[in-house]
Amino acid sequence: MNQKKKIANSFNTMSLGIEFGSTRIKAVLNDEKNQTLAVGIHDWENQLVDGIWTYSESDIWQGLQSCYLDLKQKVTDRYGVTLKKVGAIGISGMMHGYIALDQEDHLLVPFRTWRNTMTEEASDTLTNLFDFPIPQRWSIAHLYQAILNKETHVNQIASLTTIAGFVQYKLTGKRVLGIGEASGMFPIDSSTKDYNQKMMNKFNNIIPDEIAWNLNDILPKVLLAGENAGRLTDKGALLLDPSGDLESGIPFCPPEGDAGTGMVATNAVKPRTGNVSEGTSVFSMIVLEKPLSKAYEIIDIVTTPTGKDVAMVH
Repeated sequence: MNQKKKIANSFNTMSLGIEFGSTRIKAVLNDEKNQTLAVGIHDWENQLVDGIWTYSESDIWQGLQSCYLDLKQKVTDRYGVTLKKVGAIGISGMMHGYIALDQEDHLLVPFRTWRNTMTEEASDTLTNLFDFPIPQRWSIAHLYQAILNKETHVNQIASLTTIAGFVQYKLTGKRVLGIGEASGMFPIDSSTKDYNQKMMNKFNNIIPDEIAWNLNDILPKVLLAGENAGRLTDKGALLLDPSGDLESGIPFCPPEGDAGTGMVATNAVKPRTGNVSEGTSVFSMIVLEKPLSKAYEIIDIVTTPTGKDVAMVH
């Protein structure tokens, strides 16, 4: 069998990963042996708008399409076939930040990235309330700071997510997050593999009465690695590949954050393993055998994609 036929006949065993990094969007196509067949790249930069680091929504979708088109063209150039389907798709992205949507799924305010350090009051208050470190970049700190600032959009929030969760929703219609990504929005209870309900109750109790929602209503559903996170819809297929070549129905894994993808890439997912990431920011991570006995200001607690606690120094 020639290479063209071999590639064309093996699309169903391939996996496509798309990552929204701080300076680059990447699409990577791997075969069933996890060998890379092609990589698509789109460079982008955040912008400081009204004192807030952000990427516009149009930049998100244009970057996604440009990245995928670059990958698709390389597949055609190298193998002489048109990329129409794959066996699975995974989305990952820079963790934390703030994407607040209304009932019609419109952005209420521009995407606030993890780089923004304007949530000190909220971070300190929540850290004391939970007896658990809540860094300024976490989504819950951004949300509570918006409440403290009495921002008019807060009462209109129907859902809150990260960039990976936002892209996943637009491609599949599912409001979900991988547990590692979710752990950068709100603290996770590693025993239940879900948001920490005691802390959620504490947060709900300090929400002003005039706000109609509670936290349970607006956060994405938490999923573990390997769980079904939806399929590519017809609308999502056209969003990713406006040419119409890409087929819908492709299954998705739970969207994860850059910390989780780094753990997997370095095989640091078991207790007593760790890694160091040197990207736009530098951080080290150690997978814990059991939860820490108390909160430490310099140690953030996130999780692996299977829900094990991880100590992170950022």
